Amino acid sequence: MNKLKISKEVRVGIMAIVALFILYFGLNFLKGVDIFSPISTYYTTYENIGGLVPSSPVYIKGYKVGQVEEIIYDFQKKTSFVVKISITNDIDLPEDTKIQLYDDGLMGGKAIQLVYEPYSNSSKFYEPGDTLPSVVATGLMAQVAGELMPKIESIATETDSLLKAVRSLVTSGAVQNSMNSIEKITGDLAVSSQALKKLTSKDLPLVVKDVNTITSDFRIISGNVKQIDFASTMKELDVTIKDLNKITRKVNDPQGSVGMLLNDKDLYINLKNTAGSADKLLIDLQQNPKRYVHFSLFGSGKSK
Repeated sequence: MNKLKISKEVRVGIMAIVALFILYFGLNFLKGVDIFSPISTYYTTYENIGGLVPSSPVYIKGYKVGQVEEIIYDFQKKTSFVVKISITNDIDLPEDTKIQLYDDGLMGGKAIQLVYEPYSNSSKFYEPGDTLPSVVATGLMAQVAGELMPKIESIATETDSLLKAVRSLVTSGAVQNSMNSIEKITGDLAVSSQALKKLTSKDLPLVVKDVNTITSDFRIISGNVKQIDFASTMKELDVTIKDLNKITRKVNDPQGSVGMLLNDKDLYINLKNTAGSADKLLIDLQQNPKRYVHFSLFGSGKSK
């Protein structure tokens, strides 16, 4: 059996065809295109695509269903860009579907998403090759800026008010007065510190020495107090109290001499009358001394 001979030219051609097929498949694979799945193409127009490029992904609710196939531009028109997208053939787009251009991440990349009512009861659908209306979503940075700008303006207003208050405080001289007061207080503290240092170095040792002396004296007194026989002293004090009680009872006894003297009312009256008579006698003696005393400076020949 003779072997089939293939010329070098045929082999080179076959290898070239295989290489081209692999290249085409590889490029589409890297682009995310499944060349074995049927696709449907649609069109839309934009005035500004904001950096959208071919092979950018096409999403429905965050799920990739296709990609941007081609971007055709004509800068003589207001809507300068015609965008061609391809999606899998099993997706039907209702008549209210819109092609939305939006930011795909924080780095500024653009992507396409198909937006339509999820529970639309429309019975009409776009056909492949139709041109769909386009919309542009608010970018992430623009959305963040829109949310932050009111807060930034409020903060700016409050900051401006604060700066005005600080400027008013500085120009009013209150800060300078406060600084002068602080400087004066610092000077007073320095003087007080010097006085305290002097007191600590000179007077405080003397005070501590006096305190030590007083402590030593208290220690001696305490030792002497310990040597006192409190039991004997208390016993003698008890005897003295008993003697005082006996004397008190005797004084209060009406049968005793002191008791009779203190409790006899007639004796009190007699003593009072005697004192009154003596007082009258002294008064009469002062007023009429001649009645009671007779004397002569040179003597008298006859005595009465």
